[in-house]
Amino acid sequence: MAIPVIVNGAAGRMGQTFVNLISRDPELSLAGAVERPGSEQALEKLGCPVSTDILSLLKKTPDAVVIDFTSPISSMNVAKAVRDSGRAAVIGTTGLKPEELAVLEDAAKTARIFWSPNMSVGVNTLLSILPLLVERLGPGYDLEIMEIHHNKKADAPSGTAIKLAQCLAEARGTTLNDIARFCREGIIGPRPAGELGVQTLRGGDVVGDHTIYFFGPGERIEITHRAHTRENFAQGALRAVKWIGGQKPGKLLTMADMLR
Repeated sequence: MAIPVIVNGAAGRMGQTFVNLISRDPELSLAGAVERPGSEQALEKLGCPVSTDILSLLKKTPDAVVIDFTSPISSMNVAKAVRDSGRAAVIGTTGLKPEELAVLEDAAKTARIFWSPNMSVGVNTLLSILPLLVERLGPGYDLEIMEIHHNKKADAPSGTAIKLAQCLAEARGTTLNDIARFCREGIIGPRPAGELGVQTLRGGDVVGDHTIYFFGPGERIEITHRAHTRENFAQGALRAVKWIGGQKPGKLLTMADMLR
């Protein structure tokens, strides 16, 4: 039996990608589409219930899983609606503040909620490898991250860049807040030992590039992940939709939980 999926923000770039992939997947069915008031007419051709209210759709759809790649405010509403209706959600929204992440964690105590700033299997496999490189190379290597995204991305640095940086910081036994440098300008002096630079570029239609640099004495290592299409992230999210049905509430689920 196909899993019913409700796409929040179905008229957006990622929303349209999800709608297309769901229509081609026999294990999934498009059970509903949600958009902001004034945008619903663009979704009428989908042949599924359309609404501006996520909770009203959830109450009508048993066993539904919500996919949400929208905005922090909208994702908070999704988390609360899923909590109140007893359904499940897969959320890929980036740019969440600590207090917003706390809302997801609280809702996950009683509802099945999956969140990741990057749903790429490749990126999440990379996260499992980076600590080994940090350990083997030692403190003599300077760490830097460069990320590039399209000119319409709202948050900077990207959620993926933050996640990669947090992984590197933890591997060095510290926190990102203690060692991060997000901007360099003017006469700043020599690079402090242990600093972790995270730099941002924006332009064109780049889906997402992330490069981690290990600068050492006489050599450097560069590891780059490039997303060629948004389907890369969408496929990971749909894999989570199929996986989350077998999980229980109690904690905020992540890609690391699913891949493990």
